[in-house]
Amino acid sequence: MNIIHTRAASAPAGHYAQAVSHQGTLYISGQLPVSPDGRHSFEASFAEQAQVALDNLLAILKSAGGSPADLVKVTVYVVGVKHWPEFDGLYAAALGEHRPARAVVPVPELHHGYLIEIEAVARSA
Repeated sequence: MNIIHTRAASAPAGHYAQAVSHQGTLYISGQLPVSPDGRHSFEASFAEQAQVALDNLLAILKSAGGSPADLVKVTVYVVGVKHWPEFDGLYAAALGEHRPARAVVPVPELHHGYLIEIEAVARSA
């Protein structure tokens, strides 16, 4: 097992790793819209929060030697299904032609009052 950590994404706020690589699979922990320097963006728009969370996820993936094409499954938790179309556009722009399996799960609330959290499974080297 290999623990992945990068300063290009927000540091874990609890007892967990940003990601763990094990037997060819990378498990990326849920990423909230916290900037790599630890700044919170509670008041930011949904689009801004989604971009920060996506950037964190992709930075961790890159740190592990991967790219968006290595994503196998992405789970997105959003406060309010109304944000789904806006997220889908940002997600498509970030991943390009690659289309991993995905679930978008509407939830009533997330930690710190954020509007989005993203976790993923990817292949690893």
